[in-house]
Amino acid sequence: MGSKSLNIVIVLMFVVVVLLALDASLVHGQGTRVGFYSKTCPRVESIVRSTVQTHFASNPAIAPGLLRMHFHDCFVHGCDASILIEGANTERTAPPNSLLRGFEVIDDAKAKLEAACPGVVSCADILTLATRDSVFLTKGQSWQVPTGRRDGRVSLASDTTNLPGFRDSVDVQKQKFAEKGLDTKDLVALVGGHTIGTAACRLFSYRLYNFTTNGNGADPTIDPTFLPQLRALCPQNGDGASRVGLDPGSQNRFDTSYFNNLMKGRGVLESDQKLWTDASTKTFVQRFLGARAFNVEFGRSMVKMSNVDVKTGTQGEIRKICTAIN
Repeated sequence: MGSKSLNIVIVLMFVVVVLLALDASLVHGQGTRVGFYSKTCPRVESIVRSTVQTHFASNPAIAPGLLRMHFHDCFVHGCDASILIEGANTERTAPPNSLLRGFEVIDDAKAKLEAACPGVVSCADILTLATRDSVFLTKGQSWQVPTGRRDGRVSLASDTTNLPGFRDSVDVQKQKFAEKGLDTKDLVALVGGHTIGTAACRLFSYRLYNFTTNGNGADPTIDPTFLPQLRALCPQNGDGASRVGLDPGSQNRFDTSYFNNLMKGRGVLESDQKLWTDASTKTFVQRFLGARAFNVEFGRSMVKMSNVDVKTGTQGEIRKICTAIN
C-alpha cells in the first residue's frame, strides 16, 4: 500500500472514531457544556442565582423543593423541564409530584431571562442551575453546571410510575438508577440530597405502627430511642400531611449528618434506611460520612444525572413560559 493510500485509510479511520465518539456523546446527553450561553445570554447564571437567593430568603423550603423537582424531572424523559408543564394529566399532577415546591422560582427566573435574552435560555437549564444554587445556599459545595438543554414537549402523569419510591428495596433502587446510566455510588450520593428538606408523615408512618407483629410493632431498623420522637411527630391516625425533617437535627443544612443518621438507625424513609442495611450501599454511606467525599461525589453525580437523555441541538424547544409548550 502506498503512502497516499495509507494516509487516506488513517483519515477515514479517524473520521469513524470521531463519529462514534459523537454518537456516544449524544446518546449520553453530553451535548451540553459549561458556558453554553456565554455569548447569547452571559448573565444567565447571575440572574438565576439572584432569583433563587431572593425566594430562599423568604422561604428556605424552596431549596429542597427545587432539588426534588430537578430529580423528578430528570428521571422522566431526561432533564427537559416536562415537570413544569401545567394541565390535566401532566407529570406535575402525578401523586409522586403532588408535594413538590418551588415552581414560582423557576417562573420568576424565566420571566427575568426572557426580558434579558428573549427566547434563548431553556426552562430545563434554569431548573438545573437553580438546583445547584439551592444546594450552595444551604451550605453545600457548588459545582459547574453544563448547559445547552432544550425543553421537552411531552408531559404525562402516566410516565412517572418508574420514579424511585419510599418503599423501594435497594435492588429496585439500583435498577431504577441503572436504567438512567447511574451506578450505586451515584444512587447513594444523590439520595444524600435528603440531607435537606422534609417528608410528609404519610410517607413513613407505616414504619412506626403495626409494621411487625413482634415487640413494639415498629420497623426493627429504627433506633428505639428515635421511635418515640417520630411517633410524637406522627401520631397513629394523625395528620398524614404533617412534615418531618429527613435529616433529623440538620434538615436545613446540606451536610453529612444524613449519613450519620442512617448509621444510627435514624433514617426517616424506609428506602433511605435500607442504604445502611444493604452491604452494597453501606460502603458508600460510610465513605460519605466525610464531608469532602460527599460534596465532590454529589456534584459529579448531579452533573451525570442532569445529562441523562437530555434534548440538545434541534430537539425539543425553548419555551416562552415554563408552564406551557409553545
